[in-house]
Amino acid sequence: MLITREKFDAVLFDLDGVLTMTMKIHAACWKQMFDAYLQERAARLGEGFRPFEIAEDYKPYVDGRLRSDGVRAFLASRDIALPEGTPEDGPSLETVCGLGNRKDLLVHREIAAHGVEVLEGSLAVVHQVRAAGLKTAVVSASKNCAMVLEAAGIRRLFDVVVDGRVAARLGLPGKPAPDTFLEAARQLAVDVPRAVVVEDAISGVQAGRAGRFGLVIGIDHHGDRAALKSHGADLVVEDLSEIL
Repeated sequence: MLITREKFDAVLFDLDGVLTMTMKIHAACWKQMFDAYLQERAARLGEGFRPFEIAEDYKPYVDGRLRSDGVRAFLASRDIALPEGTPEDGPSLETVCGLGNRKDLLVHREIAAHGVEVLEGSLAVVHQVRAAGLKTAVVSASKNCAMVLEAAGIRRLFDVVVDGRVAARLGLPGKPAPDTFLEAARQLAVDVPRAVVVEDAISGVQAGRAGRFGLVIGIDHHGDRAALKSHGADLVVEDLSEIL
């Protein structure tokens, strides 16, 4: 086992793509929301329609980011600037928060209809590190984190959850800033060099490296091994069970 009690005190897991495969749900919902908006905007302004491409747009602009950060980053890539709005904006409003809430509504519907897939290899690691006496946390940009953990039946396996709602309440910037991971370490009362970060997103491994955590593990689902390594991962695996 790579992660031992002698070397580390805690493991901080991202959610989407690390513990669960809600990544597919999020990608599909981002595309559905952005395509509908871009089509409406193109028709209104008399412009050509260029869709959101999962292969090209998901990872660089929205993957691993807080929802509003993802909306803002993708729109900026298309030279579109919208009012920020507020988190309470309805999904019909043409604001950064409004578009984010449209996407959130789609995610809720999808999870309610189809549930959540758990990554069994990662779950085996969670059980083993807890059995070894290490603390565990989930650190996610998602404001749906609690709902996903409950739907997957794994909330009890984590001592601390720092998600998009916690980040908003505390005013913490999202990944690639390390602040949410640092907050999880603070809540667990562990020293940062004795904590492990497990991520699948480039922004997440960047956050782990920026926070100077003791070990940053990247999970490569899409042939991103080189990028994960170059952005801060000490180790890259295809399935987290490889470290057992």
